[in-house]
Amino acid sequence: MAGVPTALGSNRPYRRLSGVIRVDRVALRGLKARGHHGVFPREREEGQTFLVDLVLGLDTRAAAADDDLAKTVHYGIVAEEVVAVVEGEPVNLIETLAERIARACLKHDGVLEVEVTVHKPDAPITVPFDDVTVTITRSRV
Repeated sequence: MAGVPTALGSNRPYRRLSGVIRVDRVALRGLKARGHHGVFPREREEGQTFLVDLVLGLDTRAAAADDDLAKTVHYGIVAEEVVAVVEGEPVNLIETLAERIARACLKHDGVLEVEVTVHKPDAPITVPFDDVTVTITRSRV
């Protein structure tokens, strides 16, 4: 079919539902890293723990058919890269951090979309709370 993107490693078109490309999901939950993100000096100086959840959208059919890691995303490498982003250059907003993480994930050839949730459980809030999160979804399709 002309103009229809094909699944990675195959000549079959992606599955579509109401015009939306349907992809498989690989999830990583609770990636933990220490970062120095935030708008307050104390956050930048002392740092704090951030948690990241990822849902990577990709087509796993070719990898499953051939039982071949090279035809899917290596989630161990993705995890290391995400931790490096969190531990890297400080930003003011977790929205910015989530965007940087999404960009890193989409650099992997097989990853067509990613949902990133950044948790900031030690955010400087003066009332009792469990967590602060920002969730974004980015796609190359």
